[in-house]
Amino acid sequence: MYSSDTQIRVRYAETDQMGYVYHGNYAAYFEVCRTEAFRQLGISYKDLEAEGVGMPVGEIRTRFRRPARYDDLLTVRLLLKQPAEGSRVLFEYEIYNEAQELLTEGHTLMVFVNMSTGRPVPIPPHIQQKLSGYFTDDETAGPLTPPKAPVNAPAPAAFLK
Repeated sequence: MYSSDTQIRVRYAETDQMGYVYHGNYAAYFEVCRTEAFRQLGISYKDLEAEGVGMPVGEIRTRFRRPARYDDLLTVRLLLKQPAEGSRVLFEYEIYNEAQELLTEGHTLMVFVNMSTGRPVPIPPHIQQKLSGYFTDDETAGPLTPPKAPVNAPAPAAFLK
């Protein structure tokens, strides 16, 4: 699993009439955290786009537990709980205030695409390589991968006859 934290101070312009962070700003908070996490991993969106590969959002979900307010210092935590697969990567997020209260949870499903055609493409190998080191063999196994048998496991009874 990979985790990265980014801090964001809520600006007055990001709040609504009730003094809460306007819900539309959370997508931008997720993007800031995602971009910073990639930068920490040595992955540049700018370079990726220069290679002709984009990463549009295929899905976004946000669950609000408590409001964030003007001048709050937020910690936006990005979590990669499962390896990137095919042309997609699922980023999960948690947003905490300074009292470490969980305010918001969410995720974005990002899709790697050819910027000329808009069609999905496999995750570039250099990105797959940088992400794969954060997962154990069990975590990188897909849902159809059979579990590994223990080294000293006896043969199943059906094979002993």
